Amino acid sequence: MSIWGKILGSAAGLVTGGPLGALLGGLAGHAVDRWSPCGPAEGASKPMSDAEAEAAKQSVAFTIGVIALAAKMARADGVVKRVEVDTFKRLFRVPPEELANVGRVFDLARRDTHGFEEYARQIANLFEDRHAVLEELLDSLLMIAEADDELHETEVAYLHAVAGIFGFDETAFRRILAGHHLAGGPDGADPYQVLGVSPTDDDAAIKAAHRALVREHHPDRLVAQGMPQEFVDLATQKLALINAAYDRIRKQREGTAALS
Repeated sequence: MSIWGKILGSAAGLVTGGPLGALLGGLAGHAVDRWSPCGPAEGASKPMSDAEAEAAKQSVAFTIGVIALAAKMARADGVVKRVEVDTFKRLFRVPPEELANVGRVFDLARRDTHGFEEYARQIANLFEDRHAVLEELLDSLLMIAEADDELHETEVAYLHAVAGIFGFDETAFRRILAGHHLAGGPDGADPYQVLGVSPTDDDAAIKAAHRALVREHHPDRLVAQGMPQEFVDLATQKLALINAAYDRIRKQREGTAALS
């Protein structure tokens, strides 16, 4: 099922409390009345198992979190640009019939009195044992921020603060930032920064860093956790970036110690 069906269905009620729950509560009056996961002829939805309920909660929280934090980020540079909205729609495959609901969540988050720190803390608590998911969220926000070919200092400062709440230190944040378009992109980025290593590290250390990142960001892990395809695709892009950086380092070091 697409994430959008889960948001409009009974899964929405699983994310309760805090600013994320408040956003979904504000959306429910517009959306839930007209949607039934079993179709109008079949009545109520089938109860979810505990595992399905947890997976649904995580999926909904991730997507609502991206919308909410993107809305707060828009306030950081003072303007929401069409290209940023289009990038979100592309990343998360928003169907035309759900654009109004996404817009409502965005506007609610932008106008409410909660600071971005409250959203970030709630998301960090939900995914405290899954740093890869938090990193995918940061990557999503970076893609939205740089969609207009500008990465404002205020946006970087905002994302740095969110990363800190998520538990990423300065080195990890710079590693995440390194692979993005305005930091050089997959082809121009410093491959050592992408892997979070130093050019002075030996081959064994670089190989170990690469393997750890591959394990953490492998799309199969998100599939096993029940995350929707939109998030699996983000992980696939991340894995390609990691592998490309490792391959560049290997080629640079050919003729010295083997990294294969």
